[in-house]
This record gives sequence, structure tokens and C-alpha cells, in this order.
Amino acid sequence: MKSINPTRSSRSLSATRSGAALTVLAGAQFVVTLSTSVVNVALPAVRDGVGLSDSGMSWVVNAYGLAFGALLLSGGRAADLLGRRRVLLAGLALFAVASTTAGLASTAWLLIGARTAQGIGAAAVAPAALALVMQLFPPGPGRGKALGVWGAVSGAGGAAGVLAGGLLTQSLGWPWIFHVSGIGAALVCAAAAKLLPATALPAAGARRIDLAGTLAVTLGLVALVHGLTAARRSGWTDPLVLTSLIAAAVLLLLFVLVERRHPAPLIPPRLLTTGTVAPANLVMTLLGAVWVGLFFFLPLYQQQVLGAGPLEAGLSQLPLAAANMLGSSLAPRLAGRLGAHVTLAAALLTQAAGLLWLSRISAQGTFPTDLLGPTVVIGLGLGIGFVQLTSAAVAGVNPADAGLAGGLVNTTRQIGGAIGLAVLGTLAASTTAGAAPHASTAEALTEGYQAAFLVSAALIAAGAALTPLLARRAARPAAPDQRPTAPRAATPHSPPTPPPCADSPAG
Repeated sequence: MKSINPTRSSRSLSATRSGAALTVLAGAQFVVTLSTSVVNVALPAVRDGVGLSDSGMSWVVNAYGLAFGALLLSGGRAADLLGRRRVLLAGLALFAVASTTAGLASTAWLLIGARTAQGIGAAAVAPAALALVMQLFPPGPGRGKALGVWGAVSGAGGAAGVLAGGLLTQSLGWPWIFHVSGIGAALVCAAAAKLLPATALPAAGARRIDLAGTLAVTLGLVALVHGLTAARRSGWTDPLVLTSLIAAAVLLLLFVLVERRHPAPLIPPRLLTTGTVAPANLVMTLLGAVWVGLFFFLPLYQQQVLGAGPLEAGLSQLPLAAANMLGSSLAPRLAGRLGAHVTLAAALLTQAAGLLWLSRISAQGTFPTDLLGPTVVIGLGLGIGFVQLTSAAVAGVNPADAGLAGGLVNTTRQIGGAIGLAVLGTLAASTTAGAAPHASTAEALTEGYQAAFLVSAALIAAGAALTPLLARRAARPAAPDQRPTAPRAATPHSPPTPPPCADSPAG
């Protein structure tokens, strides 16, 4: 086997393949994000197609989110230890097979099982893809632009999911919301196998797995997401909800104790003390709560109050998606001129203003008068804020922990979404129930959605209030143990291993 010159291969990749590689990685993230919302407007058709009960219908959504959110940390660590390209390809392959299976399902249990497998595949894809973006684009303008693209497809995926769900359900039938995801994942997998560089593995002695910590945090997150999801349907005092939340607290406490003693913890303490990682993930939790809630309540308001069909509800997401993509593309430029933390605070306040505006929707409203303006404002703030928070959550991270950092920021967004949807859903339902005796159905529902959007605005404003903490953490000097680890030395019988940010080409 011929040796590969790492410097030469890195330059070649940068000159000829970096754009194509970024397109592939952004495509992988888009497919994963799309699947979080693509089923929302198709649920009634899915229910009739496979004979789902009301609880079974909710599990078509929850099974994906549960597996995805609970396994992201494990997926990120697996990418660091087993190779990011390898884990990405395996995740995409599983996602493609599971999506095809979901589209062919004729029974409820097979559909829910396929959605669970989709979530497992997505939990491998998302952190591995983000880690590869960090690896291929070192800190600087190039990484800022790459994260702008990343933010654009991530934010637009939610809106595109609603649009694609309505379009495909109305024109081809509900199975195609899954078939299209499967085809997309298969195409991205094939392109990734051809275009992405192979990743250097850590030395054999460094590939120690924190099995106890992984098991504790995975089960703890499963219990937490399950409890929060069930609370939206059954209420916070339901015995199953309380049992799940108590189990989550015990398991996550056990995880903390295990991490303090394990020689190779799943989440090394150095990660949470690096730069802005911890505060950025805290704000990302708030952003995730609002992001998921927004794409949940908007289609409901349009269909249940304004009387829109699935296709119309989907098409109305286009201005939001376009504004989100514009904001994501502007984020690096604005950060260069205004500073990263000023840009983030302005983006969050812009989003909060849009949500406050959205909270003034009416039961007799229309899309142009009630939704167009505020959703464009929200989209701009969301796009800029997502890029800036993602950048802050991975800034200064040891290259060996890049996959884990990607898993962590995706986890906080998913867990934030689960918490936010449970709290906002309960708030909207209780507000609607309180208004029902003295209002029409449309007016009562609208009051519930108004309350959800108003609290969402408050949550994002709280995130903006935390940005000075990010600025202080960014100004703090890096700890000595944050320096990148040296690459593994080459053996006489193997080609030299490239440095962490310059992998050898796949071959």
C-alpha cells in the first residue's frame, strides 16, 4: 500500500473536495432534521393507513424523537472512537433501511419500530456529521461559512418537513414521506462514501468505552424524554409520568457519579469547562424548546383554526424557511462585524420579538395578516442564533472530542425540544380548556396557541440575557489540557496518520 502524504492530501481535499464534502454533510443533517417534522401534517392519514389508536399516533412522532434524543451522546462518542466517517455511513445506511420499512409498514408495531430505528440512525449521523464539519474546516472564516450552511439546512429542515409532509401526503400518499427520506439518505450515503475523507482513529489504548456511564445516561434520557412526552398527553400527575421522571433523575444522578470515578468518562470534565461549551448548550436548550414548539403549533393553528389543508399549511412554511436560510448565511458576516456574542444576543432578541408578535394571532386571522410578518422575523433570528450557538458549543474543543461535542449540542437541542413541547403543550391545553366555556372552539384554541407563543418569547429573551456569560467564558484563557492531542504515531507497516484536522482521503 502506498503511503499518503497528509499535508498534500489535506491541501487537495481543501482545494477540490471541501465544497462537495460540506454539501454531503449538510445533506445528511437535512435528512435527519426533516424527519423530525415531516410526519406532523400526515398523522391523520398515517393513522387511517395502519389503524393506529390516538396513543399509537403520538408514538409515530415520539419513537423517533425518543431514540434520537437519548442516543446522541453515545453516537457522538462512537464517532470519536470508531471513526466519524464510518459511523456516519452506518447511521445513514440504517436510516435509509428504516425509512423504507416505515413506508412499507402495514401494521402499527412495524411502523413504530421503523421510526425507532430511524431515530437510532439519526443519533449516529448528526454528531458524526458535525464533527466532520469541524475537522474539515479549521477555526476561521472557512468554519464560519461552513457552520452558516449547516445552520441553514438544520433550521430549514423543520419547515421543509412540514411542507414535504403536506405535499407528499396530498399527492402521493403518506408512505412517500418515508420513502423520500429513505431515498435521500441512500443518496447521501453513496456520496459520503465517495467524497468524505477517512478519519484517523485514536490509539488502541485511548479507545476505552465508559459502558456504565453510557448505559446510565442513555436510559436516563429515555426515561426523561418519555416522561415529558407522556406528560403532554396524560398530565404531570399521571403515575407513569411520575415514575419516568423519577427514574430519569436517579439514572442521571448515577451517571454523574460514574463520570466522576471513571478513568475515561463519556463526558470528560474538560469538555464542560472548555470555553463557551456549557453556557452555549444551556441557551441551545431554550432555543430547542422554542424551535420544536414553533413547528408543532403553527400547523395546528393553520389547520384547526384557519381551516388550511395539509398542502396549504406546508407551503406557508416557505417564508419562514427562506428567512432562516438567509439568517444562517448572514451569521458569519454579522459576527465578523459586530462580534459573536453581540450577534447572538441581537438574534435571540429578534426571535423573541417575532414570537411576541406571533402571540397576537386571532381566530379570524389570515396567513398574510397574522403569520407572514412574524414568521419571517422569527426565521431570521432563528437562523443567526442557531449558527452562533452551534459555533460557541464547539469552540476550542479538543479535536479528539469533536464528535462528543456535536452529540452534546444536538442532545441539548433535542432534550430542550422535549421539555419545551411538554410544558408548552400543557400550557396551551390548559389555556384552551379554561377558555372553552365562554368562547368558540376556534377562539379557545387560539388562546392556547397565543399563550404558548408568548411563553416562547419569554424563554428566548431569557436566553439573550445569558449571552454576557458566554462573552465572559470566551474571554477566559484556555485550560492547559485543552490543547489538541498529538496524532497517533505511524507504525513501520502503516501509512503516517494525518493530524486531527487533515484526514487521509478515503480509498
